[in-house]
Amino acid sequence: EMAPRWAAGWFALGEVEAARSFTEAAASAFRQAIACDPDDAMGAGLMLARLGLSTAGPAMSAGYVAALYDDYAPRFERSLREGLTYRGPEILRDAVSRACTAAGRVPHVDRMLDLGCGTGLAGMVFAPLAAAIDGVDLSARMVEQARRKGVYRSLSVGDLRSFLAGQADESANLVVAADVFIYCADLAPIMGDIGRVLPRGGLSAFTVETHDGDGVILGDALRYAHGEPAVRAALAEGGLTPLVFEPAAIRQEAGRPVPGWAVVAGKA
Repeated sequence: EMAPRWAAGWFALGEVEAARSFTEAAASAFRQAIACDPDDAMGAGLMLARLGLSTAGPAMSAGYVAALYDDYAPRFERSLREGLTYRGPEILRDAVSRACTAAGRVPHVDRMLDLGCGTGLAGMVFAPLAAAIDGVDLSARMVEQARRKGVYRSLSVGDLRSFLAGQADESANLVVAADVFIYCADLAPIMGDIGRVLPRGGLSAFTVETHDGDGVILGDALRYAHGEPAVRAALAEGGLTPLVFEPAAIRQEAGRPVPGWAVVAGKA
């Protein structure tokens, strides 16, 4: 008999039952895991969504993402750069530079916000373009790694929307989110937050993974993929106009590029 309050045990049982195609038994186990751990650090809610037994919320649970990256932090950069040939920050930097050049602007800003800053990879890449960078991430251990880079004016541990809610209107010139929205199903509220903190002429630069359909799907790797129409609709709701919207594979998996979009949007 399993310990009744052991979330990890219930989650493991759910995985076993799901692998055996015993959907009802798997769902019961995943729900027990959530009951034991309402923060859902194991990601049982995502497994229910993958089984088609729940509707995905606007974003993955903060507990799941924080636990995932707290564990991942010590090996994050090596895994991403060497194993997955990750180039998200460089792709976004180049896209921002091109958007600025096309508008006849110097690609340099007074203040940048780095959403989901992780270990500071984007901060390092964008440092020459920003006088001050303020970052936020759910994982305290990732933020510890970012602090060592020495390129951030401030770093916060927390979720994106709470962080943005604490920013004054029109207080940032550039908002970057590299490889972050794979954990957010509904981008419209975040685009609204970003639109509020940007002044006229301010820029948002981000990546998403994509698929051939119109909406949002949760993939086998438990990352959200956004169809192009869904991204464009979210931008419009946030009052943002796409300046660069181009295909970009920011990582590889099993030797194959993962399809995505690199987007730079401006506030008119």
